[in-house]
Amino acid sequence: MDKPGLRERKKQRTREALIDAAYELFRADGFDATTVDRIAEAVEVSSRTFFRYFTSKEDVALSLADEQITAMFEQFSAQPADVPVLTALRRAAVEVVRAYEAEAGGSGQARYQHMQDLVSTSPALMAACVERSATRLDEAARLIGDRMGVDPATDPRPCLVAAVVLCSVRPAVNAWRAAGRDGPDSELIGQAFDLLSAGLDHPAARS
Repeated sequence: MDKPGLRERKKQRTREALIDAAYELFRADGFDATTVDRIAEAVEVSSRTFFRYFTSKEDVALSLADEQITAMFEQFSAQPADVPVLTALRRAAVEVVRAYEAEAGGSGQARYQHMQDLVSTSPALMAACVERSATRLDEAARLIGDRMGVDPATDPRPCLVAAVVLCSVRPAVNAWRAAGRDGPDSELIGQAFDLLSAGLDHPAARS
């Protein structure tokens, strides 16, 4: 029998191969035209095997987004205990995205760019991305509550901060890009957090 370590490495290789194949097909044929069967066929596995790793082609397309959220939570928790909540979130998000950007020519950078291209051109994927982020609100609120020293069950602030960060920063960056704003994602994400830190009760033009 295979050792557990070897078995896990084989599973990880299959998962990575499915992601690579999916992105190649998405890029060549478009997201809508790509089917689960074609992704599985490209890796020479069955569709049944595909569903052991992913629930849908949307799940494949957004797998990196899930990984980034997990990495951001880890970076957030690692920030010094006296760093304010939004500052710690900003640092964590920028550091995670900057790491992908810095991997010049690497597979992580290529996947990140492919994912951004897919999400920016597919309203359905954009909606799915926001929805998936929303499923992790409780996890984010708990981490934020720990930093604030409050219980999210009785204090509404951690849930509000989690909802704003998880469901607004990425759509804002994508909207800026669609409007023609340039610059690396890490820079635009940092700007989004800076605007949140400054507050949203902007004065009316005629005030």
